[in-house]
Amino acid sequence: MRAEWDCVLEKVVSHQDHNALIELFELLLTEEERSAIAGRLKVFQVLLLGEMSQRQIAAEYKISIATITRCSNYLKHMSPEQREKIKTLILG
Repeated sequence: MRAEWDCVLEKVVSHQDHNALIELFELLLTEEERSAIAGRLKVFQVLLLGEMSQRQIAAEYKISIATITRCSNYLKHMSPEQREKIKTLILG
């Protein structure tokens, strides 16, 4: 499965055109899957900023507490180095 995922990532990275990426993701992912990915990214962004509680995130972005808790637990179990790397990737 790792090789297949690497192939997906190569396809995504190879596209410079925003519209082509939209078409690719619309082909590969359902609306629900795209929404879940966007929601998870938003949760990680907000958690990394540390400005909102989990309940506030759930209310503001209409994301389940379960998803927020999973993301929070994932961040808590990272080493400080991993957390900084993820912070750079997600927050820019």
